[in-house]
Amino acid sequence: MIPLPLAVSALLLLPAFTAADPIHIPIKRRSGWAATHMDHLAAAEFMRNRYGYLKTNGSAATAKRMERRASAQSLNFVNQQGDSSYFGTVQIGTPPQSFNVILDTGSSDLWVADTQCVNCDRGTPLFNPQQSSTFKQQRNNPTPINYGSGNVAGFISTETVSMGNFSLQNQGFLSVESVSDQLLAGSVSGIMGLAFGAISSTGATPFWQGLANSNQLTAAEMGFWLTRFRGSRFKEEEPGGSFTLGGTNSSLFQGEIEFLPMAGPSQPSFWLLGVSAITVQGNNLAVATGNNALAAIDTGTTLIGGPSEDVANLWNAVPGSAKVPSMPGFWSFPCTTTVAISMAFGGKLWPISPQDMNLGAATDGSRRCLGGIFDLTLGSNIEANSGNPSWVVGDTFLKNVYSVYRADPLSVGFAQLSDLVGGSGAPTDGPRTSGTSGRSPTASGTFFASLLLVVALLPFL
Repeated sequence: MIPLPLAVSALLLLPAFTAADPIHIPIKRRSGWAATHMDHLAAAEFMRNRYGYLKTNGSAATAKRMERRASAQSLNFVNQQGDSSYFGTVQIGTPPQSFNVILDTGSSDLWVADTQCVNCDRGTPLFNPQQSSTFKQQRNNPTPINYGSGNVAGFISTETVSMGNFSLQNQGFLSVESVSDQLLAGSVSGIMGLAFGAISSTGATPFWQGLANSNQLTAAEMGFWLTRFRGSRFKEEEPGGSFTLGGTNSSLFQGEIEFLPMAGPSQPSFWLLGVSAITVQGNNLAVATGNNALAAIDTGTTLIGGPSEDVANLWNAVPGSAKVPSMPGFWSFPCTTTVAISMAFGGKLWPISPQDMNLGAATDGSRRCLGGIFDLTLGSNIEANSGNPSWVVGDTFLKNVYSVYRADPLSVGFAQLSDLVGGSGAPTDGPRTSGTSGRSPTASGTFFASLLLVVALLPFL
């Protein structure tokens, strides 16, 4: 039997029947053996720096940055290093050169390593500006982009950039000539930021916003289905799911999409929602909520990070849990314990699979396992109503839903995964806030009818 992600990816490559149908391009994931705990620790540091909680780098800089017509395209992408990151393919230059980039709703810059990169791995595909007739370097001084686990530096430039059938001329991006260790691996050459221009280090309009501004998108939306390979052995690159640009893919979810209005500053920065409820082992957890508990919904982040007090209360509600002394902010629990956690952001409580909450043995041979939610803030004071997220909700949560990022009106949506892609736990009613809305799978920008999908999938089963 062909594994479900492979079967679905093959299905998504079937030819479209009309010009309005989405185009499906495989997304991949880089893998190998499961990520080590050093990788998880590096991911935590990356998140703390990105959202202003890494004490060795000024959080004020991050806080300051936060103040400032075609059919939908369904683009399959890759699952990298056992659910650590997910990437898709972008074309840059004339003639086009293809590169794998991490699809990241937690940042706004597009960058790829170029042929002048002094410390890129030999296996990293590199952009060659000299082979493009449309490349224009805009500045002579290098521009850095800093991350918790390192940085990149390069020159702000413009190019023709395409993804699927969508294309923009003079798209701003960073042509990178210096990359810190471990920021790139495998066939990945860079990052495509899918948040808002207010937090762009290069000052460029993000690619998706440029498409919306030029009326190339039927709907100013992006939809994600992320595959799960955690807990198994896997190849270097595995099917990662589907990224739909300009609409949604109704074959990948069931029921309505619960759209939740964006929270935070009036000028959008990250995709922000307010946490409204959390349950642990079926019991309600007392946590800060609303604008005092903003959550960044971030496809470029592996784990879930939260404020110190709430994370401590969460793990204290799991029998036998304890802090991991060698990993600041992380907790472990008995591997025999099934950790059941759900989160709500204004409406339904969405369950997180226990597979995603268990990162594996805390040490070799240990009977204690590492938890998938960590202390993001490490005791930092969060100013009320500052607009700075105290939660970062990454792939540990997002693998359990179909997620949609909508620009008009500004909102983030979640839906239950369809049986076609393995399904997910059904949401339950949570404390509701005003402004939530739903949309059924029959809305515009969707893919094949469910009957056609079922019939087409049969040969793979």
